[in-house]
Amino acid sequence: MLLYKYFCYLTVFIMPYSKKLHQGKFNPSNPKKYRGNVTNIVYRSSYELKFMKWCDLNENIVEWGSEEIAIPYRSPIDGKIHRYFPDFYIKVNNKKYLIEIKPERFTKEPKIPTRKTKRFIEEVKQYGTNIAKWESATEFCLDQGWEFKILTEKELGISYK
Repeated sequence: MLLYKYFCYLTVFIMPYSKKLHQGKFNPSNPKKYRGNVTNIVYRSSYELKFMKWCDLNENIVEWGSEEIAIPYRSPIDGKIHRYFPDFYIKVNNKKYLIEIKPERFTKEPKIPTRKTKRFIEEVKQYGTNIAKWESATEFCLDQGWEFKILTEKELGISYK
């Protein structure tokens, strides 16, 4: 058990973020609720998989989709327009949401270290890009009468300690 906790600590806090830690295809129990190609639902993290299961089985979720909506945003890195695909779209009763799933540490501005390493510079770039994406998603949702939310391990009830 101690080794497992140590591995989880390394995965979450020390190892660089890798989107390849936990990926796969999701096969829903309630395919009629899914909006999009039901044969190509891909999760890119265990957080996303947990949320997919919740959407699929929750009676209050009328419909949902994963990476089915494209939102244009201007990158702060190159100044060009790119497309952002929020992780999820859900409809609960008559209210619609766009949901982004992120580890909490990626929702906060990186702390400035004593030495500015390549890793720190990459984290700053990623954070700036995320902020640009999230601002565009918020604006898109306001225009649609929807709501944009970012969920972390706290909201998903995931703990590695």
